[in-house]
Amino acid sequence: MGITRRKFTAAFKAKVALEAIQEHETMAQLAQRHQIHANQIYKWKRELQENAALAFGGAPAREDSGREQDLLMKIGELTVERDFLARGLERLHRR
Repeated sequence: MGITRRKFTAAFKAKVALEAIQEHETMAQLAQRHQIHANQIYKWKRELQENAALAFGGAPAREDSGREQDLLMKIGELTVERDFLARGLERLHRR
């Protein structure tokens, strides 16, 4: 029978990652105390550092959302135009 994977809550991950950032203990000591592999703690620490700004700003800012909207509208227009012309071409070939 295989080993069952442990599941950790987001709160637990954040707690361990914050302890790792504070560096009051070595990574080996943290790993031993929480019974987690040190690589897992490194991963959670890096994830916390990369996404810490989300705690204060909500969703990440999208600078080019206006441009994205313009491009999506243009794609829609071109799709309608293509379909219209394809139907006209079909009618022409049926004659």
